[in-house]
Formats: sequence, C-alpha cells, structure tokens
Amino acid sequence: MEKVILVGVKVREDPDFERSMEELESLAQACDMEAAATAVQNLPAVHNALYIGSGKVQEVKNLVSLTGADGVVFDNSLSPSQQRNLQEELGVLVLDRTNLILEIFSRRARTKEAKLQVESANLQYMLPRLVGMRQALSRQGGGFGAGGGFTNRGAGETLLELDRRRIEKRISELRRELDEMEQDRKTQQKKRRESDLPCAALVGYTNAGKSTLLNRILDQYGAEADKKVLEKDMLFATLDTTVRRIDPGDNRDFLLSDTVGFIDRLPHALIKAFRSTLSEVCSADLLLQVVDFSDPHHREQMKVTEDTLRELKAEHIPRLYVMNKADLVMDKERLPRVLEDRIYLSAKEGIGIEELVGRIREKLFSDFLECEMKIPYTDGAAVSYLQENAVILSTEYMEDGVLLRLSCRKK
Repeated sequence: MEKVILVGVKVREDPDFERSMEELESLAQACDMEAAATAVQNLPAVHNALYIGSGKVQEVKNLVSLTGADGVVFDNSLSPSQQRNLQEELGVLVLDRTNLILEIFSRRARTKEAKLQVESANLQYMLPRLVGMRQALSRQGGGFGAGGGFTNRGAGETLLELDRRRIEKRISELRRELDEMEQDRKTQQKKRRESDLPCAALVGYTNAGKSTLLNRILDQYGAEADKKVLEKDMLFATLDTTVRRIDPGDNRDFLLSDTVGFIDRLPHALIKAFRSTLSEVCSADLLLQVVDFSDPHHREQMKVTEDTLRELKAEHIPRLYVMNKADLVMDKERLPRVLEDRIYLSAKEGIGIEELVGRIREKLFSDFLECEMKIPYTDGAAVSYLQENAVILSTEYMEDGVLLRLSCRKK
C-alpha cells in the first residue's frame, strides 16, 4: 500500500484525540504508507455497524476516488462486522490501529521467539474476522482422502471452517512452543537470581530512547561493541528483551534489561503474546521509566505506561523516572538535574549517565550496611568470598586475623 486515508472519530470532546491522530499517522508511516487525506467526525458514540456515520462513509469513498488511495485506516480497533461492512461500502482494503501495530511488530521481529509471538497475536486477531475474508462461504472443501488430498466424499466442510480449524491448530502449536521458551526464560531468571545480582528494567513508551540509554551506559563502562542493541528513531525499533551486566568496578554489579516499548491501545493479543518477554519487567528490583520529556504529550504517554504496567501486575515495583531528551527543552547547563524519584538527562548527548547509574545503585543497594569483621587467618575462604561479593573499604592484617571494613548486603 502506498496511499491511505486516515479516519478518526472524536467521541465527546476527547482531549487525547489530536494526539491519537498524530500517532496514527506515525504508525502508518512506519508501515511505509503515505497519508493522502484525513477525515474526522464528531460523534456522541461510534456507529455500531460502520464506526462512522453513513454520510461520512460517502465522504471517505469520494476521498478514495479523488486521491487514488489504496486503503483506509481507522484510528481505533474495528469490530469484525464493522471492518467487513466498511470494506464492502468503500471497495478498498480497510485497516485499523491494531492492524498497523501488528504489521510493525511483524516487520521488526528478529528472533525466533519474537516472530512466534507476533504470529500468535496476528492469528488471534484474524480468527474472528474470517467471515469477512471468505466471500464464497457456500463452496465446499470436502474431506481429506487417504493420500492426504481433497476428495468429494463425505459431507465436507466450508472453507471458513477449514480455515478456522487450521488457525486454531496453529495457535495451539505456537502456544506450546512459546510455553517451552518461557520455561527456558524462567530458568535463566532463576540463575540470575541465584547470582544475587539485582536487576533494573528499562520501560516506557515506544521511541522514548530506552535502547539509546542502555547503549550509553554500556559505553560508560567499557562494554564491547557486540553487547550493544539496535537504536533507531522509529516506533518499536526493539522487540526483544536484552539483559546486560553493568560493571562499575567496585563489586556492585547489576543487571539492566531493555524491553519492548508500549503504545496507547497496545493490542491485548500482543501483550498476551509478549507476556513471557515482559516477565523481565515483573521480576525486576527497580523500573527505570524512560520518558521523552521533549514530547508535548509525555504526560499522556506516562499514563499509558502506568496502565500497561498495571495490566502486567508490575505497578508495585519501585520506580525511577528518567526524563530523557531534556536537552531539547532545557538549557544543557542545567543538566543533569537529579531529584528524589526522577532525573533529567540526555541519553543521545551522554549527559547524566554517570549520575543515573549512581541513583540506580543507591536504590538497588539500599540494603547495604557498613561493618567491620575480623576473620581468622584459618578462614581464608571467607575473606575471598567477601572480596568478590562486598565492597572492601579497608584491610588491616592483625596478629589474630584480617580486619576488614566493608560494605555489603544485610543478608
């Protein structure tokens, strides 16, 4: 598709409507679509059969004819019947917001797990819409013969029923494969917990700069180039969860994970399919909610992130707000600005990275205590253990043992 008409319905003076339409155009652009025109209608409620009124349907049909558009994209999720009715009325392909997001995820998926998750979400979306995809419901597919081919024997099934069975079977296969991958992920998480390393997870709206921030932190502590993740100014540049060990060099290492971005009205099927990937968020000790502070709608985006975290049952995890891209709306001389629960910085410019890591470690290692221990020379293993797992502040060799002043976890 090259040209599309964007259609939106503003219900009861919705304050987020303009932002939603801007985002719809960004989603279309991410699918290589050009918005040829936009049609907007104010309604007390969406039309049950056509989403928009019949007069507006005719207006959109005229726009399609005038612009030569290949399709029409609606600003919200359409019901199967609405999508089917609109397609019949307009005579071109009709897509909704969910279609665009699923298409972007399909294009961005790189790993096997991400591809399976997207396929599962796509099939779950497609299943109730099969009726609209099959126009000739009266045709019979017949039964399967002994050789595996079609035969005309038996009552047979409609093509619709065959499609439904195939899709349901494939969804079951995908669920089994993803369940196996989830078990592997749980095993990895268990090993990380046993290593006693605390974990912080980057969360936030898509394109807020999470991957850029992870890469700048890796740069700060001399990580190898192959440890970096893709960073690009696009929606959902990263779908796969990446976990990296951050080593500041004083036995206070921690894990930092980068997760898939959120967006307003993220399809439930995608949240469900990516639940195992997003489990890194739920098992984190600290959430770093990255916010594009330069975006005029950043407060609304923060609310979407809060709502998604609530759906994942991760709202109870301690949080640090990372107000990224602050250099675009604040004087660089005022950055970084560090407050109790937030920090204003610029990941792209590398401003505030050291201060951010300092705040992360303050929160992750808040249960550390300073203490003195005198350990007999006969217990060298204990000294070695503490040197590897605690922060040694001073060492004094005495007649009856080693006197260590150290900082370590209470447990």
